Amino acid sequence: MRKFNIAAPVDMSEGFKDFFDTIGLTGGGLVTKGIAAVIAVIALRMLLQLSGDPKGALRKGSMAVGTLFVAVVLALYGDTLFSTVTEAKG
Repeated sequence: MRKFNIAAPVDMSEGFKDFFDTIGLTGGGLVTKGIAAVIAVIALRMLLQLSGDPKGALRKGSMAVGTLFVAVVLALYGDTLFSTVTEAKG
């Protein structure tokens, strides 16, 4: 009978650094994704709390959609945006 190797063994002796390397994130990238997730939850909560007034709902809804857009951009490109801040040359 053949043995199937579903996943190759991975050396995790260095702890979190190895874990982040396997998922393709650095510590800063993980923090950026977490901040984006919090902003997305806030934007969704803003969308759920729209009022019955058409003008107020349009204004609050557009702010919520803008906040959600910022969260998506931060989740996709946040590590690239903030990499210049952490890699300063002196």
